[in-house]
Amino acid sequence: MTHRESFPERKLTFTGDPVAVAAALSASTDAPHLLYEQGGSVTWSEGESVVIEVDETSVRLHGTDLETTELPAGAHPLATAGELLRTRTDGVGSAHGWISFELAHAYHGGGTTGDRALARFVVPEREIELTPTAAVLRADGPDALDALERRLHTAAASAGEPAAARVAVDLEERADRYRTAVADVVRAIRAGELDKAIVSRTVSVPDDIDLPATYVAGRRSHLPARSFLLRHGGWEAAGFSPEIVARIDADGLVTAQPLAGTRALTGDSDADAARRAELHRDAKEVYEHAVSVRLVQEELNTVCLPESVRTEEFMAVEERGSVQHLASRLRGRLTPGHDRWDALAALFPAVTASGIPKGPALAAISRAEEQERGLYSGAVVRLEADGTLDAALVLRTVLRRGDRTWLRAGAGIVAGSNPERELEETREKLRAVSGHLVPSTPVTGAGDSIPAPVTTSVTAT
Repeated sequence: MTHRESFPERKLTFTGDPVAVAAALSASTDAPHLLYEQGGSVTWSEGESVVIEVDETSVRLHGTDLETTELPAGAHPLATAGELLRTRTDGVGSAHGWISFELAHAYHGGGTTGDRALARFVVPEREIELTPTAAVLRADGPDALDALERRLHTAAASAGEPAAARVAVDLEERADRYRTAVADVVRAIRAGELDKAIVSRTVSVPDDIDLPATYVAGRRSHLPARSFLLRHGGWEAAGFSPEIVARIDADGLVTAQPLAGTRALTGDSDADAARRAELHRDAKEVYEHAVSVRLVQEELNTVCLPESVRTEEFMAVEERGSVQHLASRLRGRLTPGHDRWDALAALFPAVTASGIPKGPALAAISRAEEQERGLYSGAVVRLEADGTLDAALVLRTVLRRGDRTWLRAGAGIVAGSNPERELEETREKLRAVSGHLVPSTPVTGAGDSIPAPVTTSVTAT
């Protein structure tokens, strides 16, 4: 691929389910790729023409027809990565990537960044954007577009609903240790060391699972803010993000969407309404949400025009799979001299996945949790050709690295937290994913192993 401002495009008429077809594309390849869903549109990107990797000390760019460049990470490694992407790829159209939670230590202290990559951004070799009525293909020239169109037709023909078989997980794994960790953090909060920390725990997935099928199964039961299915940089993940870390539009409008305060959703309308009312009455949940909104406002003030920062929605209730949350939305407009990377750095890690203040909260998390988080509570990032940056918070996600697969969930701990209730909150969040784990080899003979077809058509415009 040559590094140009944008790929050649081909537009097709598409009728069908973008989620199922994009997942079928993922299932058909071993190459690095990302499926990213937002606002009714699914973008599927494959290949790595340019790679930018961030670690504790450096930011490194390498790729096809490019001389490798390595720069010091400095105090603002995201800005360094963004500058390399801008200057060394001639403003190439779109890109995507992920950010590990441990990058937070480079900005806020509170722990070590470790020796793994902290962020990774990729310029893909090809991509397909799907809506319920259209497909836009992007690749490097007519032959590449022809090949991509053939793959889209094949995926559309093979897309189906996942088998009904599921992999069971033990939601009580590490439960006792979690209770102890929460109690320790509550003591630290009451001692004045910090105001809030999100403490998480992991649950192992014991069997091999089919990630594309798991993604489709989970997406059928969720109304996420964003969803994604990825494989690159050593990570594989299928996620149903309840909120964004940040969205920075091409015109400099910054949006953040903190969700804090949780109750279960059961499908019983009366019981769910009662829990919704309880959310607004529970002093602990309201306090946890309010202090999170306050910090997001303060963070926006560091990169946005002060008069532009506003809370557009406060303590609404959003339903996300098996749970419902208190939700707010804040916006501001970037000041001259600040860009999308500055805004992302100001808001990362999301307060709803870290704590208040962030430095002491990160230190408390490092003490309380058994292992580094990696992609969990980090971000999956989509960069558009027009300059828009969209970053999904990595929660409600099944994660795979090497031969290990796991789920992870946390709860916001404040002075009034009860360890047993916080443990139950992690169960509620884990159930959002645990009920949708499709085995790699479905059980046969039960009449449920044959995927149901998805009606799809693709035609030239």
